[in-house]
Amino acid sequence: MSDIYIPGVKSRFETDKLIEGLMRVERIPKERTERNVENLETQKTYWQEIGRRINSLRESARQLFSFQNPFSERIGVSSDDSVITVTAARDAGERKYSFTVKQLAQADRFLSLPLEDSFKVDAGTYTFNVGEDTVSFPFKGGTLKEFTDILNRRGRDKVEASIIAVEKGAKSLLIESKITGADKHLGFADDAEKLAMVTGIADRVDNARRDFPLSEDSVKPVSDSQYLTFKGEALHVAAGGAASIPFDPPVRSIPSLAIQFETAAEILPDNYEVPLPPPGPGIPPPDSVSYGGITIENEPSSVSLPVWEVPERPRWVDDLAALSLVFSDGTRATLPPLADSRNFSSVQHNLEEFTGGRVIVSLDLVNRNTNRDISIRNVRVLDPNAQGGFKARNAVSTAQDAVITMEGIEIKRPANSIDDLIPGLTVTPKGISDRPVTVAVEPNRDAIKEAIIGLVGNYNRLMAEVNVLTRNDAQIIEELTYLDAGEREELKKRMGTFNGDTTLNQFKTSLQRAATMPYQTAEDQDLVLLAQIGIGTDVRRSGMGGSYDPSRLRGYLEIDERVLDAALETQLPGVQQLFGYDTNGDLIVDSGLAYAMDNLAKPYVESGGFVSLKTGTIDSRISQDRRRIETMERQLAAKEAQLKLQYGQMEGAYNRMERMGASLDNFVQQNSNNK
Repeated sequence: MSDIYIPGVKSRFETDKLIEGLMRVERIPKERTERNVENLETQKTYWQEIGRRINSLRESARQLFSFQNPFSERIGVSSDDSVITVTAARDAGERKYSFTVKQLAQADRFLSLPLEDSFKVDAGTYTFNVGEDTVSFPFKGGTLKEFTDILNRRGRDKVEASIIAVEKGAKSLLIESKITGADKHLGFADDAEKLAMVTGIADRVDNARRDFPLSEDSVKPVSDSQYLTFKGEALHVAAGGAASIPFDPPVRSIPSLAIQFETAAEILPDNYEVPLPPPGPGIPPPDSVSYGGITIENEPSSVSLPVWEVPERPRWVDDLAALSLVFSDGTRATLPPLADSRNFSSVQHNLEEFTGGRVIVSLDLVNRNTNRDISIRNVRVLDPNAQGGFKARNAVSTAQDAVITMEGIEIKRPANSIDDLIPGLTVTPKGISDRPVTVAVEPNRDAIKEAIIGLVGNYNRLMAEVNVLTRNDAQIIEELTYLDAGEREELKKRMGTFNGDTTLNQFKTSLQRAATMPYQTAEDQDLVLLAQIGIGTDVRRSGMGGSYDPSRLRGYLEIDERVLDAALETQLPGVQQLFGYDTNGDLIVDSGLAYAMDNLAKPYVESGGFVSLKTGTIDSRISQDRRRIETMERQLAAKEAQLKLQYGQMEGAYNRMERMGASLDNFVQQNSNNK
């Protein structure tokens, strides 16, 4: 059927094929230009990738000598993380501290008696106090679940409630403060007070608190009053002095009653001076008489004076058991020794342990020390478990401060995160321990090592990229064992794209030189080469000999972690100077491997740098070629239209000639028939 000719539908001479063949030849320059654009776009992508690799190398290099370099980072290391942990900032000083955790900060957590599932909370206004903060809300009445939901919405970060299924068919209500600290007790007011007593959370009690202010009118001097001084609310008793704090009326000991006070002790300088001999009579030397050149000496006096003997130094007394309770029967009980600290520390003792049922009439402070002043303040007697007239019946925990000692100094804070004790250090008590825990502030060697490994990794990836683009050697890709199959195929497409590019080859040579050359460091540091800290082209096989390995000539760096770890542990200042060092003391780094790599990379990736110029030039060529393609497309369209017109005219002329020929044949045939 292909040879059937239908006028007006199919070309007799297959002009479409003829035109397509001619146009295929005409399109060759355009297709060549399009392929050139694709190649240029591919080259642009490769240059952009090189730029990203160089920029990554530069950033990792700058990280090792900039202001935020990891050599200035600090970490806190605790000898027992279960007792205390520490977080160190960059400004923390490198040293060790000794801590003892005596008490953790806690918040009040009160549990009710078991309540039936059908228990309802009455309507009313419920008010809860946490220290000086208040949470108050109206409740229309309902189940425990409804009550806890609204309390949790209103309480937010101050008060929280939860329901605990303590036994089958019964639940307990747990109400807790969310704020720790001895002065953040949980209190109840309005209808919350009634709820606390109905559910068995708390009972109303008389806290029996009594404060004993210290002043010249209330304190009785036992020794000379010149030993006693008052500063604010504190009584200071100098060495050798004594004072009595009367309890008027006397205090009768009951269970859970305690005595609280704060004390401080200050050691004075030893100003003892050896006495000089006292003045007394003296015997003059014997006289003499001279006459005619003859001198006659008198005999010395036969009276002898006593020899001066230095008196014995007074006995040194060092006694911190200075406080005692005095009872109505004249007996007394000595309290445990005080903390030897210049800072005031709080002390609390259960009176029942000392009184034995006796009535307390005073608290005596007798300072028998030779060179130590003792101070006391805030003396009171109270029930520590009663707050605001209420006492928890079943306290899961009670509000208290964190109490720790640092180098023997007692510190109290309301929370378990203490960041105002040592500059740059946050101490977090985790558990109670009588044994000291050592906390050390050290350089963050892991961060330093990670930054160095990052620099070496970016160096090697950049070096591999340059090797692949500038060489036509498949072995280069086979040596990169860390690549997956997809990355290998992608690199094979790039192989040799910039073969012979002198700029990239020079950059590669400069990087290799920077990684192997010596750098100036301080005179007391003997590290000048990267290989001395376990980083080099073949550090793990150095000195082992072996066969020729072409991969060792590619410029890749290896890390011997054993050598690097040892250098970071023992020669950290030298390692830092090897990467970045201020040689002239102007506080600006001007030497070191990281500094050198930053300088090498800068001209390539900075604004208007080499990579930017390369991609800009490629963009210009792409724009030019695309304009040429647009022009050629217009020309090709015009050419194709012209060919179609010409072939159409040719076929039209041929068809007319055929019709004329047929007409002549018909005319001749008709004439023949007429004859």
